[in-house]
Amino acid sequence: MASILADQQSANLPKKSRKPLKARKNPENEDNIMVGNACEPSPVGLSSIPIADKENPKHGARKNKKNISESLAVELQKMQEKLESLSLEKQRAEELLKERDALLKQKEEELEIRGKDQERLQIEIKKLQKLKEFNPNVALPTSTSEDKQKDKKEKKAKKKKDKKPCSAYILWSKEQWNQVKSENPGAEFKEISNILGSKWKSLSVEEKKPYEDRCQADKQAYQQIVGKEKRENEAMKLLMEQQKQRIAMELLEQYLQFKQDGDKEAKKKGKEKDPLKPKKPLSSFFLYCNERRPSLVTQNNNVLEISKIVGEEWKNMTEEDRAPYEEAAKKEKEQYSREMELYKQKKAEEEENIRRQEEENTKVQKQEALQLLKKKEKTEKIIKKVKATHKKKKENRDTNKPKKPPTSFLLFSKEARKTLMEGNPGVSNSTLHALISVRWKELNEADKKIWNEKAAEEMEAYKKAMEEYNRSTEAEGNKSLPTDKVQSRKLNVFKEVH
Repeated sequence: MASILADQQSANLPKKSRKPLKARKNPENEDNIMVGNACEPSPVGLSSIPIADKENPKHGARKNKKNISESLAVELQKMQEKLESLSLEKQRAEELLKERDALLKQKEEELEIRGKDQERLQIEIKKLQKLKEFNPNVALPTSTSEDKQKDKKEKKAKKKKDKKPCSAYILWSKEQWNQVKSENPGAEFKEISNILGSKWKSLSVEEKKPYEDRCQADKQAYQQIVGKEKRENEAMKLLMEQQKQRIAMELLEQYLQFKQDGDKEAKKKGKEKDPLKPKKPLSSFFLYCNERRPSLVTQNNNVLEISKIVGEEWKNMTEEDRAPYEEAAKKEKEQYSREMELYKQKKAEEEENIRRQEEENTKVQKQEALQLLKKKEKTEKIIKKVKATHKKKKENRDTNKPKKPPTSFLLFSKEARKTLMEGNPGVSNSTLHALISVRWKELNEADKKIWNEKAAEEMEAYKKAMEEYNRSTEAEGNKSLPTDKVQSRKLNVFKEVH
């Protein structure tokens, strides 16, 4: 078309203007000009055609077509390269999205595990808090450093006071030391001790006897003091053990009460959920909700609005659209059933192990109980034997035989018990005995003398009764004995008299 128009224009022009046109200086490429005006007639005319093509216009049009096709091919190649680069970028973006989804899933799983762990920790913390709340009302005996230092000082003072008694030789040497030293002023310690040793050897038994008697008396006094202290220490140990047992029993009762209260509270709250138990699968509708929710949340919709929209969409959906969600729900249900089977198997194994362990513990407890029962039976047999022998002795005893009189302390304790029981109702026997013994020790010699005289009077009456009892038993024995034995006894008495 461009060539035909050019020919028409050249025919209409006058002959005077048929001069060679100068080529227009154009910095742009010819291909660009031809691409922009390939289908349109050029308004300028032949000015757009180069000088070489004016002589042969058909050849120039063909050349322009080739240039246009080449430029189009180049642009197509560029577009294809861009499309390929875009497709590669898309693949990379999809891969990155998949990786991000996988990381998000992992993080969600980690968060779930952390949540479960936190729940467990909270349960344990609550239990520990309950245990920490256990505040017993019993004052436990505690020994401080000051008490220990006091005990050490008291022990040292007792050791100084309660020195061992000296021997008879040392008592004599203390008296004779100054005399021997005055006789031998220049003598040393060894010489003086040698002189005293030789003198002690030369002493007779009668001269040594007073010192030996003094040593014996000191030893007896020392033994009494030491024995008294030992007995007091043993009594204090027994008392401390009894107090500890009482405190332990009180603590145990309080702890058991506290535990019962905690068990009641736990029952009220209900059973704790097992975190290892698999969660129930979602239905097809909820799967669709989870998929649709993020897009609706971006539109700033409320929870109620989202639920309404999703419900309407689900109702209007066809069976073909619902099919993928129903298949996914079916797969999750199958997986849940497998996990539940494994969970039930594990639970059954754990219960079986617990049952076996309990059976073993019961067997051990039964064995221990049988051993204790055997020990108890042995002790009961021994007690029965002792009681039987004691009964035989009692049966053999004579009922007419007078009983021994009580001591002065027993006479005092009978009266003191009455007064203490009236003043302190509900006091135990052990405390009563302790109070009576303390009062007896605090009595004066004059008060003790009264009780000793009463005991002596009862003892004299007992002696007279025993004399009468012995006479009666002898007379009865002589009557019961045969004549030969009576004659032999008379002969023995006659020999003793003569």
